[in-house]
Amino acid sequence: MLRRTKTVALLLFALCAAPLAMAQQPGSRTMEVNTASQPAPAAADNPHNPPRRVFAEGVLTTIPTDLRAEETFTGPEPILEIIQGAQGLDWAPKTLPSTRTLKAMAENVIYRRTIWGLEFAFKPIRMIEVDVPQPTGKMQRKTLWYMVYRIRNMGNPLESKATTFETGDTVYEATQLSSSTQPIRFIPRFILESSDQKKEYLDRLVPVAMAPIAAREMGGTTLYDSVSVNRFDVPVSSEEVDNAIWGVAIWEDIDPDTDYFSIYVQGLTNAYKWTDDAEKVVPDNIGGQRAFTLKTLKLNFWRPGDRYNEHEDEIRFGAPGQVDYEWVYR
Repeated sequence: MLRRTKTVALLLFALCAAPLAMAQQPGSRTMEVNTASQPAPAAADNPHNPPRRVFAEGVLTTIPTDLRAEETFTGPEPILEIIQGAQGLDWAPKTLPSTRTLKAMAENVIYRRTIWGLEFAFKPIRMIEVDVPQPTGKMQRKTLWYMVYRIRNMGNPLESKATTFETGDTVYEATQLSSSTQPIRFIPRFILESSDQKKEYLDRLVPVAMAPIAAREMGGTTLYDSVSVNRFDVPVSSEEVDNAIWGVAIWEDIDPDTDYFSIYVQGLTNAYKWTDDAEKVVPDNIGGQRAFTLKTLKLNFWRPGDRYNEHEDEIRFGAPGQVDYEWVYR
């Protein structure tokens, strides 16, 4: 009796650790967990900051959202904390089928979730020279690389919709909600990776560069940096109403010998994958053996120049022998 109580408590603890509703897969005996995210609270103000100038055709490159049905679920996967940590799992029920035992259900769990995505558009990578304050209190003239971008919430999340038949079986189908009004919080991470120099650069906050970049690129409209942009929820845009948000990512101290580089943009979607390491399972540490990777937009660039007389006109979107952009997990 003591073993049975401990086993049930462990099951409840494991299921409460990941967001959770139970459902039944058609024609199977797999246990499912619904991980649809809770709606984010609406922002107090609309952060829309439209440019004060009209861009020429082709200046802005738009990357559409990329939502796929297979991203709305994970599994069937075993709950390793139960399989390896619970006691008394190997028993044969007399009044229930063997597929309804705790061990059988914990071996096949499907996690379902709603997937959202943001439309991303960007202007060409450019350079600007500014005097940047140093820890010594002095100013240093630096050449900064930056990318002005726009994000829009087009209101098209993909959810796993359940249909239950008279037989009791349930079928799940990925359905796009084109009329969604749910705002999205954009929490970005921009990484510039030099493939030939084997270096990575995380975007930086350079307050002294914000006003000059905004004056040059937006006609003076204030741009958001990677911190201030995540203080708001992005409202849904439509053909009649544009609620886009404009921001800028900045990098400094880029190796001037860089010829081929990629920019990774995280935060445009909540799609993810995970892998479990069975050798690192600790029953009391739920999910401690789990490693996550996030769906990330990868933009490829080519700079056929050298370290002398660096100029932004040398930077071109796309690289020989590579796709212009792709979605990767990292």
